[in-house]
Amino acid sequence: MEKTIEVDSQLELQELFGPHDENIRLVENEYKVKATLRGHHLKISGTATNIRKAVNLIEYILLAFRSTGGHLGRQDLYSLIEDFKKPGNAAVNSGKFVTAGSSGTKRIGPKTDGQKEYVEAIEKFDIVFGIGPAGTGKTYLAMASAVDALKKQEVRRIILTRPAIEAGESLGYLPGDMYEKISPYLRPLYDALYDMMEAERIEKHLETGVIEVAPLAYMRGRTLNDAFIILDEAQNCTAEQMKMFLTRLGFDSKAVITGDLTQSDLPDGKPLGLLEAQEILKDIEGIKFIYFTGFDVVRHALVQRIIEAYDKANHTK
Repeated sequence: MEKTIEVDSQLELQELFGPHDENIRLVENEYKVKATLRGHHLKISGTATNIRKAVNLIEYILLAFRSTGGHLGRQDLYSLIEDFKKPGNAAVNSGKFVTAGSSGTKRIGPKTDGQKEYVEAIEKFDIVFGIGPAGTGKTYLAMASAVDALKKQEVRRIILTRPAIEAGESLGYLPGDMYEKISPYLRPLYDALYDMMEAERIEKHLETGVIEVAPLAYMRGRTLNDAFIILDEAQNCTAEQMKMFLTRLGFDSKAVITGDLTQSDLPDGKPLGLLEAQEILKDIEGIKFIYFTGFDVVRHALVQRIIEAYDKANHTK
């Protein structure tokens, strides 16, 4: 038996096959199939069961490539294959969001069980905490959810904020106007946003207030209605700042709070606001806490190993 898959571009074919066809050989060996290329059409031959598994894996790999827009190294491919073989993997949801950013149209979505749970929680709950190490997609998937909600007119605006802890939230002594003062601290949010939406549309939304990017200090005293609000780097919030932010939520709004409990830049090194919120709010209906682990890291394969090594070292102290 055989089945044909159509691949979108030459670049995808290059990544899928890899140098000297090493990547596609991994897929062939994994499921005992034969892959033959005809133009942009990939023909998979073998038994019916093996073809089905191989095709699903290839589609999973392609979705992973499209969602990151990056390079698939051999180790990355190993990780994708292992993740795909896990029971209940999130492959079917990998293309949940379709975005048109500076790098072109691409699909974005959860690629691990933890990420799938996170995206589902954002849909169901008005306040979601995404807690875990770098590279797990906490901010990126929250941003994709926000852009998706705006496109569907589920909210009227997106508000992106994070504490400017490095400047102690006292930005007056820094040179330049307000934008120049805060821009370095908000750059990661802009980077994710420009990955999801055309630059011209972002500039227009920024001018009209449909999208707002501001340091956490500028949220004080406001009521945020009909908005999708993302608080990034929440491990750098004091207890007072966290309470202030959470009580800004207005009608028909949704908030996602992301943070890494191991990376606080507060003076005492403890993520006080995030820790306190975790303890005080854990049993409140309508609030969901999602915890990511090293298994949810979707950056370079070495990042997962680095996180696991640091976790192991910290637990042995």
